[in-house]
Amino acid sequence: MNNIEEKLWNYIDGTCTADEQSAINKLIASDEAVRLKYKELLALNREFATMELDEPSMAFTYNVIEAIRTEQALVPLKAAINKRIVMGIALFFVITLTGFLVFAFTKMNFASMGTADILPKVPANFKMPEVSMHFSKPLVEGFMFFDVVLGLFLFDAYLRRKKQAHTD
Repeated sequence: MNNIEEKLWNYIDGTCTADEQSAINKLIASDEAVRLKYKELLALNREFATMELDEPSMAFTYNVIEAIRTEQALVPLKAAINKRIVMGIALFFVITLTGFLVFAFTKMNFASMGTADILPKVPANFKMPEVSMHFSKPLVEGFMFFDVVLGLFLFDAYLRRKKQAHTD
């Protein structure tokens, strides 16, 4: 498109300034070639105005949206369970349970339990390690509180996931 056509289109569209409009108006009045081009572009603009815009049918739009929705449904969820995290949590609970069992067995008084046949087999110089200085009562209670809260959190997450699976 040359420069005069652009000016004429701007004049027809009404996007030029008032000074440009008066200059183009004078140019149309004085030059025959510009006048013919202006009439041709004006006729073309009228044809464009009478044309109906093609729109896709509602079924086409619905089908496209459904195709997109099914493609997204086929993509697997990114919420895969990381096995290292699960193993880390399991290892944490196993170590915790083992620690509590060791602590409980060190605090038990085997002599008063009527297990006389076990005691003679234990060497006389064998001494159980003293772990009570490492585990104070507030520390054990705090640790138990943390375990209970963590267990409730995991149970809640499990129930929410189960509920969401039923609603989907």
